[in-house]
Amino acid sequence: MLHVDQIRAVTSAVPATLAAGGDGAPPPFTVARVLTETRLDSWLTLGIVLAAGLYLYGVHRLRLRGDRWPVIRTVSFLGPGLGGIALVTLTGLGAYDTALLSVHMVQHMVLSMIAPIFLALGAPVTLALRTLPVRPRKRLLAIVHSKVIRIYSFPLVAFAIFVVNPFALYFTDLYEFTLRHEWAHELVHAHFIATGCVFFWPLLGLDPLPGRWPYPGRALLMLLSVPFHTVLGLTIMQSTTLFGGDWYPSLNLSWSDPWNDQVVAGGILWAGGEFVSVTMLAVLVVQWVKQSEREARRLDRELDRQEARERAAEASA
Repeated sequence: MLHVDQIRAVTSAVPATLAAGGDGAPPPFTVARVLTETRLDSWLTLGIVLAAGLYLYGVHRLRLRGDRWPVIRTVSFLGPGLGGIALVTLTGLGAYDTALLSVHMVQHMVLSMIAPIFLALGAPVTLALRTLPVRPRKRLLAIVHSKVIRIYSFPLVAFAIFVVNPFALYFTDLYEFTLRHEWAHELVHAHFIATGCVFFWPLLGLDPLPGRWPYPGRALLMLLSVPFHTVLGLTIMQSTTLFGGDWYPSLNLSWSDPWNDQVVAGGILWAGGEFVSVTMLAVLVVQWVKQSEREARRLDRELDRQEARERAAEASA
């Protein structure tokens, strides 16, 4: 069995040097390889471990002083959030992301849509604000409310970045460049994560961000993102040009046809994008209803207090 480093070396090599069906070609992609192959020597490994450690340390600090932190937030951040990133980059999926466009699309979906949602639901900024000392807390607040963050977190700007980026990547020579240069491919991973966070954090996140829209506006923006994935996925499925130029054909994989794999990749992006968008739209509606209920209870309490004050005034009179 070829290990991940061997697979990476093969798929990162000059494609023309690979022999068809020879020993240089990576072995067929299977579920077993996803579960058994790991790669822990990337910068993402260090980032994931560091983020998880800091988050757990913050939760521990809160518990030491008797404060509570919702378990669901910790599970969201560490599980589907950081865990989702690790699943598609550090396992066998990461080993085949330059050999199969369909595997790359799974990475795309998780890194830009699924993981950022759960990272936002983990509310790491709120956790930091509750645990940091006074001076670092003020610095963090200054960053959160800075002009740069205000611009990038503005929903329309975030939506434009989220929609335009895939077209700029896949329909230009940039994607082939990232396949031929590992540093550029790793940079795309980070870009996917950042793009997803910029889009989903203001929509679904629990952290205090400036310029956040009310729930009707957020729901409308999420609704507008649904046809975007349909158009992109169908365009990839029906394209008469292979993405990545001659990269995939020159790998000479006897167990995979680049054209069929591209159709599968488009279907993954189409179906997965619609599923995530519709699911998140439902989550927004639920959050909207809960906020309305909280606001109604707050108004009821305020009316009760006003009535109590009026009765007290009448009694004293």
